[in-house]
Amino acid sequence: MNETSSAAGISRRRFLAATGLVLAAPPLFSSCATRISSRIPPSERITLGIVGWGMMGPANTDAFLKMADCQVVAACDLDQHHLQAALDKINGHYGNRDCTPYADYREMMARKDIDAVMLAVPDHWHALTAIEAARNRKDIYGEKPLARTVAEQQAIVKAVQKNQRIWQTGSWQRSQSSFRKAAEIVRNGLIGKVTRVEVGLPSKHHDFAGTAPALLAKFRGSPNDPEYLAKIVPGSPEWQIAVTSPPPELDYEMWLGPSRVEPYIQVRIHMNWRWNYNIGGGQLLDWVGHHCDIAHWGLGFDNAGPFEVEGHGEFPPPDALWNTCTKYRITLKYPNDVTMIMAGGHADIRGGTKWIGTDGWVWVDRGGYDASNLDWFAQIPPDRYKVRLYRSDNHQRNFIDCVKSRQPTITPVETAHHSALPGHLGLISMLVGRKIKWDPVRERIQGDPGASKLLTRPYRPPWKLG
Repeated sequence: MNETSSAAGISRRRFLAATGLVLAAPPLFSSCATRISSRIPPSERITLGIVGWGMMGPANTDAFLKMADCQVVAACDLDQHHLQAALDKINGHYGNRDCTPYADYREMMARKDIDAVMLAVPDHWHALTAIEAARNRKDIYGEKPLARTVAEQQAIVKAVQKNQRIWQTGSWQRSQSSFRKAAEIVRNGLIGKVTRVEVGLPSKHHDFAGTAPALLAKFRGSPNDPEYLAKIVPGSPEWQIAVTSPPPELDYEMWLGPSRVEPYIQVRIHMNWRWNYNIGGGQLLDWVGHHCDIAHWGLGFDNAGPFEVEGHGEFPPPDALWNTCTKYRITLKYPNDVTMIMAGGHADIRGGTKWIGTDGWVWVDRGGYDASNLDWFAQIPPDRYKVRLYRSDNHQRNFIDCVKSRQPTITPVETAHHSALPGHLGLISMLVGRKIKWDPVRERIQGDPGASKLLTRPYRPPWKLG
């Protein structure tokens, strides 16, 4: 949608935006219920810019390209090869060359004719790109976790609220019926009072980019196992081999952004940046925005948090090539006498989300669902069906609909913040080696200056947070 409106009058979207009106209640029905005509005038289309063409960028963009009332008009990436792939995909879809390429997200977001942005960048870039988008009055589809640190998440929430932006988090499991049904079973009290929640997340590392085998082949006598990269430290012969010059197509200096300067190593850049705490947060923070998000949904804790957190984990050397936690177990205490266990690499905690109550239990994951009474998934008894959760059957479609209506999305920024907090606090507890007390109202760690320092981190000049 461009900035000019027709002489006949202002559109409903612009009227709501201009008046600051936000409808309080989220829609209860699918945002895909109405088929959108392919004959959408340009004035009624949402114009979208994308930032990041790595793992989630292409899939998210594909979803937006399928919508007749959304037009992707700009793409940004620091890798010229990725940027060209984005342009080829977008322009090929529309049959033109209208998509404008950018190497600097700030230039793209300064455009007045862009309504919204899709952000799919490494964790250390989440805060800066999101805050810039909010300041430029763009609505935002951003990937999880909300940010690399708690302080960054707080800054994003503040910027989105201040500028009255629509936010959708890529926690797309909420737009899947099995997860919604499981959460509704819990919310309607069919399992009784919830006493325990088990959240099973992945452990170890995963070579998403497929770049580990080529590097491992260069190390004489090394095992053909990507986990070996977690044993390689500066000064070792393997480290000297792994460090190379950045490829000419990548602006590595800009890619590092606010993070500490480190030598270029291919196996911890695209997709595999997750395994380096200077950039990402390991399996824990990569997945907390999915299964812990669903756990909170079922508990009604979208705007709540734990008050006590204790974590134990296994870590590679802090300066290792891949240094994120490989096995972990975190115990969190919540209001209403609820205990949550988040774990990766522990056989007693099944992957996915399991709520355990006084009258039964429910489990759900991407591969299926289970319960002490499977009939609940077929139909919640009408006399017990008091709580009906927000329904969305398409995560990206829900975002575009909400950009138009100015209603909250199914995963607004406040929800994303609270869904990721247990992961951040669990990691901090593991790093300091002790239990921490969290004030969920003031959002601060109580009585522990050392742990409190890890709620944020220094930014490399000239970058500044908010």
